[in-house]
Amino acid sequence: MPPPIDLTATIGGRKVTPALPIVDGSSSPPNELKFNASLSSFISQNVPLESVEGIRTRERVLVKMGTLSREWVKSVAAKRGLSADAVASAGGELFTSGSYRLGVHEPGADIDTIVVVPSICTKEDFFGSGYVPPDSMVQDDDDEDVNNEIRDPDSLAERIRRHPDVTNFIPVEGAAVPILTFDWEGINIDLLFARLNAPSVPANFDIDNDMVLSGVDSSTEKSLNGPRVTNLIAALVGGTEERYQTFLTVVRLVRKWAKARGLYSNKLGYWGGVNINIAVALVLQLYPNACPASLLRKFFLVFKSWRWPNPVMLTKPHDAELGLPVWNAFQAATMRQVAPMITPAYPAMNSTLSVSRQTLQILHEEFARGHNVVDKLYKDWQKGDVLDKEKVESGEMWKELFEPSDFFISYPHYLSMCIVGPSQSDAQSWAGFVVSRLRKLVSDQLGRSLPLKKIQLWPKEFSACVAERSALLTHAQRANSITYFIGFRVDTLRMRGSELDIERQLQNFSKFELSRFHPLTPGMDVLPKTFGVKELPKVCFEDVYEGGKVAAMKRRRMLIEADPKRIEAKNKKKLAKLKKKMEAMKRKKEESKASEEKVEADMKEEVDAEAQESRKRKRDGDDANGEDDNLDAEKEEEEEAALLESALDKIQDSAGVVQHKTREEAEIDRQKLLAGELLHDEDVEVKTEKRDRKLTREEMEKEMLASSGLVIVSDDEATIVGGNKILPWRYGYKNAAGVKKEEPDQKKEKEEQEESKPTPLITNRVAFKFKTKFDVVELDESGKVIDKGDDDFTPSLKWTGRKGGFEFKLGERGLGYYRTGKKVVIPSNMAYS
Repeated sequence: MPPPIDLTATIGGRKVTPALPIVDGSSSPPNELKFNASLSSFISQNVPLESVEGIRTRERVLVKMGTLSREWVKSVAAKRGLSADAVASAGGELFTSGSYRLGVHEPGADIDTIVVVPSICTKEDFFGSGYVPPDSMVQDDDDEDVNNEIRDPDSLAERIRRHPDVTNFIPVEGAAVPILTFDWEGINIDLLFARLNAPSVPANFDIDNDMVLSGVDSSTEKSLNGPRVTNLIAALVGGTEERYQTFLTVVRLVRKWAKARGLYSNKLGYWGGVNINIAVALVLQLYPNACPASLLRKFFLVFKSWRWPNPVMLTKPHDAELGLPVWNAFQAATMRQVAPMITPAYPAMNSTLSVSRQTLQILHEEFARGHNVVDKLYKDWQKGDVLDKEKVESGEMWKELFEPSDFFISYPHYLSMCIVGPSQSDAQSWAGFVVSRLRKLVSDQLGRSLPLKKIQLWPKEFSACVAERSALLTHAQRANSITYFIGFRVDTLRMRGSELDIERQLQNFSKFELSRFHPLTPGMDVLPKTFGVKELPKVCFEDVYEGGKVAAMKRRRMLIEADPKRIEAKNKKKLAKLKKKMEAMKRKKEESKASEEKVEADMKEEVDAEAQESRKRKRDGDDANGEDDNLDAEKEEEEEAALLESALDKIQDSAGVVQHKTREEAEIDRQKLLAGELLHDEDVEVKTEKRDRKLTREEMEKEMLASSGLVIVSDDEATIVGGNKILPWRYGYKNAAGVKKEEPDQKKEKEEQEESKPTPLITNRVAFKFKTKFDVVELDESGKVIDKGDDDFTPSLKWTGRKGGFEFKLGERGLGYYRTGKKVVIPSNMAYS
């Protein structure tokens, strides 16, 4: 069992322990060590360290600055009238923080320094402000503005400015943390001022002791917090030399990755150097024995999966009871912090206070991308035959992780903020103030009040003026200008209208943020301008893409084509088009099939017609051939008819008929008999009697119906005309009247005979109209009247009481109530069938 790993550290007289337990304390396996060799090759070629000459230059500059600072402290002590011993012991120390203090040693990196002075030195002594020069130093042509710019020649700021190796000197006295920025022998220096509540600063001054913060002001507290945090981080990761070197290696890699991906700027809402140091130190506490390649992969995994807003902390905050505010997760002010990262030194504070929801979205996307790249490299490397061997040995396979961001081709819309000033010094101070407020424009104004899917501020400045040509700017303003770009993507679902108006947000930013700058001189301005992705100036692509804007647009098209969402939409569109084409082909096939069937039917009809015509021609030919035979047959029939007529004459003569009729007269009588004109003598007499008088209309209609064989029922006549026709509903009464009922076998045999008989064709149709209006009723199968709800008759099987205007009786329509005094004519429904 391996020995337990102790990550505690003692610093400033206090023992510090990690806030989180170790996740995996095992050493990296051999395959990860081999994978790390490829990373080492990449680091040696692409992440170089500061040269020996550069390191010596930095050390030499720091020594000169320390000497100059101590001389300045002695001059202030002497000016205060202190004794020689007090002046000699006043001291004054220069401390470093940040990447230089940790030993990252990146070429061209700045050095964060803090001068710690005793209480006899003030901020006015440090900056030399408020100095009134003697009259002899005022020239006749000097005005009031020039006198205000003169600083105390004995101040540290003026001593540094007058040094021959110093350039680009910029004092920022009005900031929350006063600072001097300058270049000393080409090395950028940020010098902070810290005034202790003590009469002297000895050489063995322990800045890590919490008691140094007793009685200091807010700016001194923040200035001292820099070296105190750096020293505590170094102590927590410095258990062994190998572990500390692993920490430095990963810090250098993460810093390079953050700068390439546009994530390195604390004041613009991303991570700064201190934040990266804390994040890598936390991962090292979780995996203390991992090699750099493994630790880098774990770094992206940890922060890809981190549950924000849970704070990132190396050690639990403690209170030294000096009255300074300590970060507490349960305070109301901390509830709104998006991604807190707590400094380990007292007083604990959130070092990522500027991170907003929008910038956290960008950070999380980049963490996920970094993890995907490194994890894929590791898995492909394990397979052995996927990656190019030369790229593995040279470390080129790691270049994908550090590729520059595609910020300028990732958004459809961009907003430029061009910051101009009347002079170089004014432009530098004005730009510093505006840049520190840009994150509020992005997060508070644009990000919260506009329907945007995503918004990103690019943290790198461009020394160019991209304002409108119509802007009234002087040549000095255009020369002393810098530009920042903001990319954004509109959420069309939340959009109201077709245009996005950002004028109000820009006005509020100028009114509530930029107006705080003092002194605001004429010529200081911020000029916004919107661009489409294809309208961006060429300066945006020069340092990122080898082919400039043309190469950037080609890569943009390639990324668009490779977008999974676009590919899916394209495939769906292609599939829909294919389905539409298949449906058209199917429909065309069906139409073709129908056309073929129609052609076949036409051909069949033609064949049938031809066959029918052929049969007709054949039949006509047969008729022509058999014409002679027909003549012979007719002759034979005439002979047979003559013989028959002769036999009938003999029968007539033998019957003793008084009146002898010729054949022609007998034929006429036969035809009349068939037509019903020849009746018995009684009928002839009745008919003759009836024809002697003129028939009434009712009699004529009755005779017409009777001749048609219809059943007539009237009030004064119950005779059934055409009684030989039995209605279907009367079959039951027929059997009941004594008609012999057929046996089932006989009935079945009779039905089969009836079915075998051919169905007679109806050749004649008769239509007639009635002049008399009948009350039409319907009868059911039993012959009972179906009540239609009329007012003349109400069927009822029993007397239910007196009803006015009606009488209860058994009448022609059945038993029920009949209207008094009205006759009811009920024609048979047979007449309407």
